[in-house]
Amino acid sequence: MKIVLDAMGSDTHPAPDVEGAVQAARAYGVTVILIGDENRIKSELAKHDINGLDLPIVHAPTAIAMTEHVEAVKEKKDASMNVGMRLVKDKQADAFVTAGNTGAAMAAAIVGPHALGRIKGIKRPALTTILPTATGRVLLLDIGANADVKPEYLYQFAVMGAIYAEKGMGIVNPRVALLSNGEEEGKGPMVVRDAFALLKKSRLNFVGNAEGRDIPQGNADVIVCDGYVGNVVIKLTEALAKTLVGFIKDEITKRPLAVVGAALAKPAFDALRVRLDPSEVGGSILLGVEGVVVIGHGRSNANAIKNALRVAKEAVAGNVLDLIRSGLQTN
Repeated sequence: MKIVLDAMGSDTHPAPDVEGAVQAARAYGVTVILIGDENRIKSELAKHDINGLDLPIVHAPTAIAMTEHVEAVKEKKDASMNVGMRLVKDKQADAFVTAGNTGAAMAAAIVGPHALGRIKGIKRPALTTILPTATGRVLLLDIGANADVKPEYLYQFAVMGAIYAEKGMGIVNPRVALLSNGEEEGKGPMVVRDAFALLKKSRLNFVGNAEGRDIPQGNADVIVCDGYVGNVVIKLTEALAKTLVGFIKDEITKRPLAVVGAALAKPAFDALRVRLDPSEVGGSILLGVEGVVVIGHGRSNANAIKNALRVAKEAVAGNVLDLIRSGLQTN
């Protein structure tokens, strides 16, 4: 398997990008094609033991910065994102991963000079994320690709999300819910109510509406919403988790006996940190395009890059694209 990595993606590129690629190549046995400034990439690779690893470099003279608008995708045809998309489109690679500008990455995949385009029948692609819950994990989509949606978009998000949850996350017959302001069928704006009617008639394991509290409780495996709401949810969730961990640390340091207890409970705190660490998720898969595209956070460290590459590997291995194509017809 060959996965393209935009080595100029993260805020502090290319150091964490290259280190994460090395870790992924070693852990998962995949070829990671590093796209970007060849000299800078080689300089970073020289800091690591890459014996036996397949880490080819493809030079891209420019990159799309976090501060640039999506128009830069069309203007910078030789940018690392566009070069990476070209390799996937030309079947020279199986997936594309970046921790760069999210809007630019989506634009490169959908309308860029080497765009992969949408899967036939898909109205709008959806960006996903995986959140920890009291009972496991939940897939939330859309988290930013579509601020304005129609009922059929939400329906297609649900179909794609259910397929990915089963084949990419290993959840059998995933429970699908619509995010709303009440559990009752008539709750929510008209677009949610109309989507409810569509999902009620589908073959999905649709469990109805979910409220915000249902997300961390694990009352559904896939929760569907528009990109505006999803983006607010994900950012609030990440900030809340970080804040709560900070509260715990502050309260422990105020109490000498609690410090001793915290030392004894260190393994439990370490496990909690891993469960709440966004870098363990790695990246968000963009469902609905003709290729596997994973987008990570700009603040990604090496571990996040490694896990983003894992997400891409699992999506390719799970044959998610073909399953989405067939799933649209059967649901």
